Amino acid sequence: MAGGAREVLTLQLGHFAGFVGAHWWNQQDAALGCPTDAEEPPRELCPDVLYRTGRTLHGQETYTPRLIFMDLKGSLSSLKQEGGLYRDKQLDAAVAWEGKLTTHKEEPYPKNPYLQDLPSAEEMLSSDGVWRVKSAPSSKGLPSHTTAITPKRLIPTEGSIRVWSDFLRVHLHPRSICMIHKYNHDGEAGRLEAFGQGENVLKEPGYLEELEDRLHFYTEECDYLQGFQILCDLHDGFSGVGAKTAELLQDEYSGRGIIAWGLLPGPYSLQEPQKNIYRLLNTAFGLVHLTAHSSLVCPLSLSGSLGLRSEPPVCFPHLHYDATLPFHCSAILATALDTVTVPYRLRSSPVSMVHLADMLSFSGRKVVTVGATIPFPLTLGQSLPDTLVQLGGATPWTPLSACGDLAGIRCFAQSVVLRGIDRACHTSQLTPGTPLPSPLHACATGKEVLAQYLQQQQPRVLSSSHLLLTPCKVVPPYPHLFSSSLSKQGLILDGPRTGAGLIFLSLHSSGEHPCVRDPLFLFILAPGSRRLGQETLQTRPAALGQLHGHWSGTG
Repeated sequence: MAGGAREVLTLQLGHFAGFVGAHWWNQQDAALGCPTDAEEPPRELCPDVLYRTGRTLHGQETYTPRLIFMDLKGSLSSLKQEGGLYRDKQLDAAVAWEGKLTTHKEEPYPKNPYLQDLPSAEEMLSSDGVWRVKSAPSSKGLPSHTTAITPKRLIPTEGSIRVWSDFLRVHLHPRSICMIHKYNHDGEAGRLEAFGQGENVLKEPGYLEELEDRLHFYTEECDYLQGFQILCDLHDGFSGVGAKTAELLQDEYSGRGIIAWGLLPGPYSLQEPQKNIYRLLNTAFGLVHLTAHSSLVCPLSLSGSLGLRSEPPVCFPHLHYDATLPFHCSAILATALDTVTVPYRLRSSPVSMVHLADMLSFSGRKVVTVGATIPFPLTLGQSLPDTLVQLGGATPWTPLSACGDLAGIRCFAQSVVLRGIDRACHTSQLTPGTPLPSPLHACATGKEVLAQYLQQQQPRVLSSSHLLLTPCKVVPPYPHLFSSSLSKQGLILDGPRTGAGLIFLSLHSSGEHPCVRDPLFLFILAPGSRRLGQETLQTRPAALGQLHGHWSGTG
């Protein structure tokens, strides 16, 4: 059990959601596996919010994501639907039938070379043929570390990544994966292409009962379930699956927070007009129906537009990625999510999902946006007040919600998270008696610096800010996206200091956007006027993230 944590159940719906989720859980696993010592910052995030403890048939403890994932037939590659943690090979071999047997065996799909070391590092098959698992969590919900020397991790190449399971390094519970067998992941026929098809999936008793059974399994073991976070593809039929899932959650778990993250891959081709029409309609229907049944809805994409007119992908000066690769796009969006969700994952004084949604929603407008700058422009020897003053009055965020330029859009509330900056850099390092360059240099704590900066920039905006020492851990299989001008901690080594280094995440119903960074993250949630807002993300030792909410149109 989570032992007092405010549990969150994650639902991933769709193949691109699987890519984002794989990076997300790999980052959570990296944070869990970090040894604690005097040099490490205190554990400010509670892993029990997202993870659950369990026990195998042989009494071994496990620590797995509290997750339900739905995808199509043919999308698992070498990953078993039931996972590997709870597998019992003795039971697999037991056959009650004593007559003649004919065995038809399908050759297993070859495992990605990057994952070849995973069983040897985390699982053991004993000499008696029993599948045994090393104990994962300790009594405090943190992993217990062994002294075994594990092989150096291979770094996957983009060409070797075909599906999300090719780089997922986290073991899942047998009740996590739910396959939709009536539609195919590959090929031109039998595809889940339209919103209505997705809705009809959960109108079928078999799939609906399977989803309800898994929901009950996870929710009934929670002591304090604060809500659900839905990672849902918007561009295909999974937008309909997500809409029906949100409706089911609203009906059965009234009063719990439901935050939906609508995910879209990178830029699309103008040479496929019919697919673009489907994509636009699926996105529109998905956003409308998710908004009706969720507490907050935020579209996430590196594309410049959600419409039929193609726009270039978002650009980060210190980040080099291929927008056509889901492996790259999903890594950036997962890093944004890791910071944007910080408020309701804090170990001390967390902000509940319901409270966060109440703060950002306005007059029934529940669509929010995210923005980011990568990385946060902090250089060696520089303090947080120095960096914020250099940013000036311009907003450095880059939108991650494919909503265009937010210039002139007013924001009425925002949630900001800055993480990964060393405590010594939180306040001014000027010698006593030196004239102060700005009021920010007079602040006594980093929290005061951040709060005063937000007040100066947006005096009429309700701002909630969090300053964390804990960085965002980016380890393989996270792709090599960062410029050589950045240090291992994400600090800018040379060149002019610009806002290009920020990572901002924002959810709002009108107004500003947030930013997130690799080791450091500033995260802002903000709702505002009458347009769909956006989010900015950044990866560095310090990251700034912001969430904003906007609604465009009249309805």
